[in-house]
Amino acid sequence: MLRLPIQFLMKTILSLILALGLPASQFVDTDNLPINQIQVIGSHNSYKQAIDPALFKAFEKKDSVSASKIDYEHIPIVDQLNMGLRNLEIDVYADEKGGRYAHPKGLDMVPNQKAFDPEGKMKQPGFKILHVPDLDFRSHYLTLNDCLEALRKWSEAHPDHTPVFITLEAKGRATPNSELASSEIFNKEGFDELDKVLMEKLGSNHIITPDNVRGKYETLEKAVLSNNWPKVKNAKGKFLFLLDDRAAKRDMYVDGHPSLKGRAMFVCADPGTPEAAMTIRNNPKDPEIAGLVKKGYIIRTRADSDTREARNNDKSSFTAACSSGAQIITTDYYLKSTHFQSDYSVSFDGRKYFRVNPLFAVN
Repeated sequence: MLRLPIQFLMKTILSLILALGLPASQFVDTDNLPINQIQVIGSHNSYKQAIDPALFKAFEKKDSVSASKIDYEHIPIVDQLNMGLRNLEIDVYADEKGGRYAHPKGLDMVPNQKAFDPEGKMKQPGFKILHVPDLDFRSHYLTLNDCLEALRKWSEAHPDHTPVFITLEAKGRATPNSELASSEIFNKEGFDELDKVLMEKLGSNHIITPDNVRGKYETLEKAVLSNNWPKVKNAKGKFLFLLDDRAAKRDMYVDGHPSLKGRAMFVCADPGTPEAAMTIRNNPKDPEIAGLVKKGYIIRTRADSDTREARNNDKSSFTAACSSGAQIITTDYYLKSTHFQSDYSVSFDGRKYFRVNPLFAVN
């Protein structure tokens, strides 16, 4: 009986697939790929509910340009995950004493808005989730605790789910010349508490940490450049967090934690630094993205922003994002807009949101 080498058989099968015009990536065993060799689509400001229509109209009369940029909303996060989205973005505000965001000024601007926080969760101490204080404050989860508990419950009900990347922005800055309230400033103690909450609410077994990736290597970057990311099969049932900041907050989070030792989140570190593993390049046409991806870094980019592409039904940025090889592509439009007429929505072939990264696909 003739026995053919497995490599020859695989090459023959792939040749037949390509000859039939089928995408080879659909037939690749993604379980055995490292997580930097996949590509996922997820949502931007994933928690966001629409601004109350009456409040939105009042804001639109005052500043129509700014209003148009936040005229979108998302379905519940669990529904997004059930669709197959594998990236989320969460904005977190510190609220050590509780109550700072409990009564948004926007509620007083126009009458008869729907109830906000009837259970009084915003009065409790702890991290809150919202977009813009006093204006764009409605969220599917008002507190980070509630969001994490829902993620854990969903994950444990779907233990074989592919890894979910979560971009977390620690918001907070003084706004002395604004009509909107100033937010609590994040400090080092706040970041320590944030790590603690992530670990306690999700469980360390549900989080891929920098320590997991660094392993035996001297630095996190050396591990990444040596392709030490976990394989998809070993990352199932897990979440990976990226802190969205390149300035003072990032440096504060890294301080005392070289190579992010003991930290729960990755950071947007510059290549060539010990903490470099992931970063954000929001311009999908950035020519550096492909090179960074091929070296081993994980990059997040955007398919659209400020509703611009959706209003113009322009998919050029999404096409560029896909081709760039950036592993994480965010969008506000995995579904068509319900706020204005447009056919714009993004997904991979077959309405999928997870695939083999084109820069690593077999040709």
